[in-house]
Amino acid sequence: MPRYISIASNRYISLSVAHLKRTASDFTGWFLVLCLLFLFMRCMEIAYGRLLHGRLTAWWEVWLTGIVKDISFLLTAAAWAYPAYYFISLGSGRLARRLFTTGAAILCGVHLVLSEYFLTTLTMLGADLWIYSSRDIWQTISAAGIKWPIIPAILLTVTVASWCLVKLPPRLRTGPLTGIGLVALFIICEAAGLAAITHTWRSDSSEYGNSLSNNKSWFFYKQSIDYFFPAPADTDLYTDSHMADYINDPATWSTAAFQYPDEERYPFLHLDETPDVLSPFLRKGSSPPNIVLVIVEGLGSAYSGRSAYLGSFTPFLDSLSRHSLYWENFLSQSGRTFAALPVLLASLPFGKTGFTELDSRMPPHLSMLSLLKRQGYHTAFYYGGDATFDNMTGFLERNAIDEILDITAFPGEYRKLPAGNQGLCWGYGDKELFHFYFSTLPATGPYCHVLLTVASHEPFLVHNQESYLARVEQRISAPGFAAARRAAARNFKKQYASILYVDDALQYFFHTYAQRPDFHNTIFIITGDHRMPEIPMRDKLDRYHVPLIIYAPLLLRSARFSAISTHFDVAPSMLQLLKNQYGLQIPSLAAWVGSGLDTGYTFTNRHAYPLMQNKHYMIDFIQGDHMMIGNDLYRIQPGMSLEPVQDKHKLAQLRRGFERFRKKNRQMLDGASLLPDSIYQRYYPR
Repeated sequence: MPRYISIASNRYISLSVAHLKRTASDFTGWFLVLCLLFLFMRCMEIAYGRLLHGRLTAWWEVWLTGIVKDISFLLTAAAWAYPAYYFISLGSGRLARRLFTTGAAILCGVHLVLSEYFLTTLTMLGADLWIYSSRDIWQTISAAGIKWPIIPAILLTVTVASWCLVKLPPRLRTGPLTGIGLVALFIICEAAGLAAITHTWRSDSSEYGNSLSNNKSWFFYKQSIDYFFPAPADTDLYTDSHMADYINDPATWSTAAFQYPDEERYPFLHLDETPDVLSPFLRKGSSPPNIVLVIVEGLGSAYSGRSAYLGSFTPFLDSLSRHSLYWENFLSQSGRTFAALPVLLASLPFGKTGFTELDSRMPPHLSMLSLLKRQGYHTAFYYGGDATFDNMTGFLERNAIDEILDITAFPGEYRKLPAGNQGLCWGYGDKELFHFYFSTLPATGPYCHVLLTVASHEPFLVHNQESYLARVEQRISAPGFAAARRAAARNFKKQYASILYVDDALQYFFHTYAQRPDFHNTIFIITGDHRMPEIPMRDKLDRYHVPLIIYAPLLLRSARFSAISTHFDVAPSMLQLLKNQYGLQIPSLAAWVGSGLDTGYTFTNRHAYPLMQNKHYMIDFIQGDHMMIGNDLYRIQPGMSLEPVQDKHKLAQLRRGFERFRKKNRQMLDGASLLPDSIYQRYYPR
């Protein structure tokens, strides 16, 4: 090698090493400032959370674990930020410093927004932001009301962060060797997946305390990256040789053990052997009964029913349940409303971000609506809000519904819910919805109607709210209410007031219906779309725990069931009842995910089903008395609480069942049909 090339090479190496030392020293100064800023925001989050939601029993552990998770996130972020800073500074050190200062200040501002979102909704914001349409996002934010103080708080945070990032790094700058050591630490922590590891650490027995300790920025960015750059499908899991070990094993899917005649072309198609468990409880009427399904926004068993561990705020529903068929250990299929209609009416799989989001790509399917309409039923959907939200309109129209009556159909004399800060709201309250329903209800049946309420949703503003707030205070001050829960309950008086309002609206609904001649030939189904997340949850399962009530004057006797069932099971069981008692024509082959309601009186679960917390978070799966959440296994206790367990064999068994569902779900997304054309064309209403 010529001597001048060797000299140039050595000089280049020397300059590179010098640049590495200088940038590493500068960068670690900024990193330490960011750590201090995140420490300050963590303290503010804990303090503000205590102000809003009360004191945690393990707040010290939550705080310390939160700091570790924050530092893990910053170490991971630094592993990606430092190389960018290094290479940009080769061209312009000033530009690199300005870009990093601006980016770090924005990072603090975004973190504050994510923290505020969590403390308001008690749900961490993830890839949902990218899945909902801009119209749906604006409707949600506007109806909930923007908290104007958060805007100056964000601006102040960005300003203070910018000042700190300009003034403090020179004072915290480390020596070159220390700086290089920290850069190496950044890389090691990222390679080891430290942020992902610490994210799984639990700091509190409650779901709220554990979520409070999580770093909201890491969760948001991780889910966003996974959404825009999804990992390749693990196709080797689904090879025939791998599937053969358990494809016919009921324990990996459901004890119903469906028989699939052509699983490759029709992954969900099976012989419909749903047992008719409802006929023994309902006498046959002289004509087919009306079906009225009432889906109550945010109705959770944590605060409704005789076993409500937070105390019940639904006295009318509690009374009605004593004269009904009541499932106390019942689950919704999702933590948000998007899955309610497809699952309850048609027992359909989720797709990627919810079945309704498939829009024009929804595969042909049958539902309780379309099957009943074909045989003479009038079908209608009533909603006090905008039915285009979550593309409910598209799904209902695909099922040939006769009428969709939403916010656009209400006459001028009806009052909307009180407006939030932006002067906007979700729409009409539940009392107005029910009053409007009776004004349009046909005089004769049969009909199948679906009503979706909206009042018990953020911002939890209802008419005559002061009177409902007073009733909440009376209820939690009563001798029968656990004294230990009173202080915490007062932090959520608006939420409980909205539940009391819904309960009053339902009382009006049934008392008014009872005056109609068709009341005696109507079957009512009442359930929640999911549990309200704005009241802290005990655990992950709590989000899905909702009541199911089937009430009808045709009931021979009431019953309270302790066996677990889910929204997937409602439509198959209702259709079997109508088939056996009234000759309803339904195909012998069906694509229901559910296998029917369980009317067992003891606490058990014969089902195996996926649960989808939000539109980008399908990691939950139940099978028997176990629940899998990500890679963690829990045993479902009586009362629907979770207990962590260590059982690799059981975890592998649940994972196989979950993967089998995911395979079927992906087949549908890739174009596989739910039903043969011959079945669809024969039973779909013309």
